[in-house]
Amino acid sequence: MTAARLSVLLPHRLGLLTYVAQEPYAPGDVVAVPLGARTVVGVVWDDAPDETLDAARLKPIKGRASRVRLTDELRAFVDFLARYTMTERGAVLKMVLRNGEGLADAPPQTALALTGTEPERWTPARTAVRDALAAGPLARRELTALSGASPAVITGLIKAGVIAEVAVSEPERPRPTEVPPELSPDQAEAVGALRETGFGVTLLEGVTGSGKTEVYFEAVAAALEAGRQALVLMPEIALTPMVTARLTRRFGEAPEEWHSERTPAARVALWRAAATGEARVVVGARSALFLPFSNLGVIVVDEEHDPSFKQEDGVIYSARDMAVARARAAGIPVVLASATPSVETRINADLGRYRRVVLPSRHSGTSLPTIQAVDLRRAAPPRGEWLSPPVRRAVTEALEKGEQALLFLNRRGYAPLTVCRGCGHRFHCPNCAASLVDHRFRARLVCHHCGHEEARPTSCPQCGATDTLVPCGPGVERVEEEARALWPAARCEVLSSDLGGGPKALAEALERVEKGERDIIVGTQLVAKGFTFPRLQFVAVVDADLGLENGDPRAAERTFQLLTQVTGRAGRVHSGGRALLQTHAPDHPVIRAMVSGDGEAFYQEETDARRDGGLPPFQRLASVIVSAPDRAEAHAHAVALARTAPMDGVEVLGPAEAPLAVLRGRHRFRLLVRAPRTTPLQSIMAAWLDQVPVEGAVRRSVDIDPQSFL
Repeated sequence: MTAARLSVLLPHRLGLLTYVAQEPYAPGDVVAVPLGARTVVGVVWDDAPDETLDAARLKPIKGRASRVRLTDELRAFVDFLARYTMTERGAVLKMVLRNGEGLADAPPQTALALTGTEPERWTPARTAVRDALAAGPLARRELTALSGASPAVITGLIKAGVIAEVAVSEPERPRPTEVPPELSPDQAEAVGALRETGFGVTLLEGVTGSGKTEVYFEAVAAALEAGRQALVLMPEIALTPMVTARLTRRFGEAPEEWHSERTPAARVALWRAAATGEARVVVGARSALFLPFSNLGVIVVDEEHDPSFKQEDGVIYSARDMAVARARAAGIPVVLASATPSVETRINADLGRYRRVVLPSRHSGTSLPTIQAVDLRRAAPPRGEWLSPPVRRAVTEALEKGEQALLFLNRRGYAPLTVCRGCGHRFHCPNCAASLVDHRFRARLVCHHCGHEEARPTSCPQCGATDTLVPCGPGVERVEEEARALWPAARCEVLSSDLGGGPKALAEALERVEKGERDIIVGTQLVAKGFTFPRLQFVAVVDADLGLENGDPRAAERTFQLLTQVTGRAGRVHSGGRALLQTHAPDHPVIRAMVSGDGEAFYQEETDARRDGGLPPFQRLASVIVSAPDRAEAHAHAVALARTAPMDGVEVLGPAEAPLAVLRGRHRFRLLVRAPRTTPLQSIMAAWLDQVPVEGAVRRSVDIDPQSFL
């Protein structure tokens, strides 16, 4: 048989290479190939092999590395994402293959069973092992727990031939018992639009508490009825247990969870289960988008507006936008769900690119909370404190009624800055152009950009003075301290993503709040994402202006989304919810929109501003970040890029020092590229960047459709 040439994509910067094969392979096959002195894993790809290479120098494919195959749609998705983000295909494939985790077949399931051989004598421990195995084989861990025997006793019985490992088959899954939902008329109408097959993007928009989750579950149900798989993307790990529990109640079986807190073994098992089709429903973080589903039928992006869906390191991509791309490649529907959709998504719906389905009222029948602004210029808190008199009265009234109150501040830790009042020294991160955040509970100063930590000192490192370190500004820990002093009998709980004890401790804290075992909740943006606390009737936003004036073109949009989501926690089960927004700018368009409840007017203002400013989705944006350990080196490279910038139809702004000028010890400069929607931006930028090669310690990162401007 004549050796055939094949293109193999490696999860490596070398990307696509040509090999020869003595046996037939098809695109999508995972194969072992030589690379130098090593053997590595690659995937047979659709590209035509290089016919100009000398056949005698081509190396042969060594064989299949896995029974897993990458589907046509997944390969098309890898190609698209690499082109769109201007990333090497090998880097994208690496996110799919995950360094080969899961490629090998799962080891056979074994258990320990009695062989019928008798030992020399039956000791009490051996007898306990025999009695435990009388009902049938058990895994070693189960046998140890059930018998109480030591591992040495069990090992001795194996050596003596009294017990032995036997193969066991996976127990057959019980047929799930589904619980059909009770849908409101609005929900039932929305469901009809979501139970369709074929590619299409649906924006599922509904006020907070409108029951969007139960509606998009019906899109999941349609996929399962067709024998296909479903993927639900969540922006926050803390949300997955809640959604998993609801999916379990709806479909009678627990979905699989994919996120960073799962053990490596659990992730490997789920990777295989996605590839074999055994995993029917997966709930996961943005990286779940790269699982090798064998028969994906629908993708749901919950809280589609959330900035957490943007990957900012390595391969830079938006999971929301790439979910649409993967759905298009697979020819399946995708649902974008949110109470406060991103402006881009709303405009795409208004222009007819997406279908828009609206749930205008709460599923429980309760009204939306009443919202008022507290003008801090006229009703300021006492000096050195953060809760205004109107907020204090409202919290007291809520507690007297047996209700819960939420004090919301989107700032972790105790204080964002620590200063020595003796010499003025400020505590900054040694690696970043950022202040260290005081985490009083942990007695640590922490950088929220690079993760640097150091012990909170008792004296100033600059002047040596003691008792002069002053926290500036509030974080949630400081607000909780004030709440405990004002309402000493109230039970308080801080809800923040950096809560000590990790996700398990956070889940326990959320459960305490949900059960009504806490009276005052002090939380960051974590609490704004989908939770329902039955007793929560009052929400106070400690600093509604936070984030409005940071120079980000999306600042107003994100503040509106965050305030809408967090005030929407009030009164979800019982009517009478209310919220107060502490602000120094009550006339700001965002605050006016919140108080008036006229979200449509706000979206129209933002749409007009995007159109007038030439911002997405009316024009395209990309950013180039140049970084280096030496500031002059980074600046020189950025200037060289600016000098060679393309002129026709593309506008290049900069270079300018990035707002976060130093990150992880690297000085950063940014160039911003703007072009009409019809411009082939990626090809123009590729030709431009090729003119200025990267040398020395300089690094460049390209972000198509940037979400953050730091």
